Amino acid sequence: MTETTLKLGLTLSVVLFTMGVVGVLIRRNAIVLFMCIELMLNAANLAFVVFARYYGRADGQIFVFFVMALAAAEVAMGLAIIVTVFRNRASINVDEMNFLRR
Repeated sequence: MTETTLKLGLTLSVVLFTMGVVGVLIRRNAIVLFMCIELMLNAANLAFVVFARYYGRADGQIFVFFVMALAAAEVAMGLAIIVTVFRNRASINVDEMNFLRR
């Protein structure tokens, strides 16, 4: 793997992560927030894979499996919470979920 490929991969990772952060900060829909978090996790995965490939080691790819497992657990739990909130409130706007603080 050349340094140009490393730079391109990391640039793409930074762009994807930035898009995820902007989406989390701007959007109020819980489903869109989950998608933006997944985008950030995938950007981190891409950086792990790029570094692992550049240095010729498998450490980064092993971390990717852990991150993917974490993301799957997050989606399962998060979607269950969102479905429950939607059934009770008929909305998934995160600004209206302040009742969870009480």
